[in-house]
Amino acid sequence: MKHRLFILVEGEDDVRFFGRIIKPLLKGLYDSVEIVPYACTKREKVSRFIKSVRLMKNDYIFVADIDNENSVRDKKQLLYSRYSEVDGRSIIIVVMEIESWYLAGLTDESARHLGIQPLPTTDSVTKEEFNRIIPPRFNSRIDFMYEILKFFSVPEAVRRNRSFSYFSHRYIGDENLF
Repeated sequence: MKHRLFILVEGEDDVRFFGRIIKPLLKGLYDSVEIVPYACTKREKVSRFIKSVRLMKNDYIFVADIDNENSVRDKKQLLYSRYSEVDGRSIIIVVMEIESWYLAGLTDESARHLGIQPLPTTDSVTKEEFNRIIPPRFNSRIDFMYEILKFFSVPEAVRRNRSFSYFSHRYIGDENLF
């Protein structure tokens, strides 16, 4: 019997990305895949939610940006101290921020079509850098993000971002990537 997967993400940009790109890739592996934002929720409530997911024998992925931490290990340590129930094997750290994953999925051709310079790697892209490259023709960063998702290529993202590649190989599997 398949069960449910909960993907805990920080905010709305993550919800948009995981809902549009990741959820369809994982849907066949679970009865349901739910995206749950946690950034504006009290730590104790998030920990209780994780505990209930585990007690119901469901799976979860806890996603967080690396932010200002020096390493994935340091970020995981910070998360352990904040969320008492989180299991390290269920944590995925996005390097640098979710915006880097958005841009990773653009081929050189689709990047040029959107009016931005192609990036060979997006491992160091921050939210601020992402905001700086938004072409003026887009009304908002959200419009730009939706447009990127229309062109998103998982195999391209695997090549251009190491943390996306790690996530993809771990949860989606090579046979579903290409």
